[in-house]
Amino acid sequence: MNKFKGIIPPVSTIFDEEGKLSKGEMKQLIDRLIEAGVDGLLFLGTGGEFSQMSKEERLETAEFAVSYVSERVPVLIGTGSTNTREAIEFSEHAQRIGADGIMVINPYYWNLSDANLYGYFSQIAKSVDIPVLLYNFPNLTGQDLSPDFVARLVDDYPNIVGIKETVDSVGHIRDMIMQVKHKHPDFSVLCGYDDHLLNTLQLGGDGTISASGNFAPQISIGIYRAFAKGDLRTAAALYKQLAILPQLYKLDSPFVNVIKEAIKQCGLNISTYVLPPSAPLNEEKRSQVKAILAQAGVLPAAKQ
Repeated sequence: MNKFKGIIPPVSTIFDEEGKLSKGEMKQLIDRLIEAGVDGLLFLGTGGEFSQMSKEERLETAEFAVSYVSERVPVLIGTGSTNTREAIEFSEHAQRIGADGIMVINPYYWNLSDANLYGYFSQIAKSVDIPVLLYNFPNLTGQDLSPDFVARLVDDYPNIVGIKETVDSVGHIRDMIMQVKHKHPDFSVLCGYDDHLLNTLQLGGDGTISASGNFAPQISIGIYRAFAKGDLRTAAALYKQLAILPQLYKLDSPFVNVIKEAIKQCGLNISTYVLPPSAPLNEEKRSQVKAILAQAGVLPAAKQ
């Protein structure tokens, strides 16, 4: 099974002004991220706007992504759904097109009983042979994946190989590492919030799948590499920069428009079109994006 670790950006899906997949601009973004030295790419995560897409759009995006990355780095495809049958269909499709793994969020409408939540993940894990990462984002799903629950799944399904922990609790990440990774050392614990990267690594976790990887990958890559070398001074200095960036995500909800604006301001001239109910940022919000990027020191020199 693949070991997912390091810096894995949840890639924004770029659309043209008609809302169609902009393959040319996606290629530019993918190439830039791979050249920056990322350890993998996730497509159709929260920032990839999967929840605003039709089934056909999700399938098209997954096929394009796997084909264009062409094994340069590992590719994860987000396949979760409120509907188990659809999640299985997306997962089987990801395996068929050659994805290296899938990331599965729990259903985000019903608060499921423990048995039904377990059934959802187990049916998906049984439907594929490729690695499965769980995606814990209780702020959006309304339901936390506890370390006890995850440990049970990992004990029963060897292809469940990791979790993205989008939780604002270091204690939760610590418990996931202590309870699951302690028993299964190859299990990957990746944080979802930028500002928990250094904490996660220090606790024995494996890296991050966080939005800033789209527009400032050099910071999180720098932290990860410095930490691996034992250079905590460099890691701490970069972490101070990284800790500024989550202010961006408070500018709108969904914040997918903010990420695209940040990508553009950081030097890649992409379309910032977002699928409704998201909407473009107004001039005031765009200025706020610029101010936060400037504060973090990630704007290109020409834009300072």
